[in-house]
Amino acid sequence: MSVAKTVEDLGAELGERIAATDEYERFEEAKRAVEESEEAQRRIDEFESLRAELTTARKTGDADQELVDEVRQAQHELHSLPEMAEFLDAQEAFQARLDAVNDAISSELVVDFGGEAGGCCKD
Repeated sequence: MSVAKTVEDLGAELGERIAATDEYERFEEAKRAVEESEEAQRRIDEFESLRAELTTARKTGDADQELVDEVRQAQHELHSLPEMAEFLDAQEAFQARLDAVNDAISSELVVDFGGEAGGCCKD
């Protein structure tokens, strides 16, 4: 005797299957490597601090090109770390896989499942 699966059951199964993809496993491994890297964490903190400083400076009208350049340089140094470069590549590949899943689901619906499924009455 087979039991009919609910949409929620299918959603849970989809989540399990996504978690078993090579792209997700690579993403999780790269994320762990960044989290465990003292150098990456130091550079992330530095970048976030500079970015917050720039955001505040923009709000008060005190932003200058020197600060913008510092933020860009900090981001470049962060992204140049091998573990961060791998994380960004893995993240991009995983996002592409999720986009493909979204497209497959959305092709059966009148709305973009991952984007506007909850929206109403947009022209």
